[in-house]
Amino acid sequence: MLDTTPPEHAPARPDAERRGCLFALSQPPLMIFLLVIGCLLMLGAVHDLFLL
Repeated sequence: MLDTTPPEHAPARPDAERRGCLFALSQPPLMIFLLVIGCLLMLGAVHDLFLL
């Protein structure tokens, strides 16, 4: 008889586990959020450096 059960160490979805930071940064909503936060930080730094 052949054992047809998958081994326990085999990943269920290998493509989902291999996604990392570069995949997350390629998502448009995340990049828009990071752009807004970066602009707010830049505006605060310019205000502190040149206007105070």
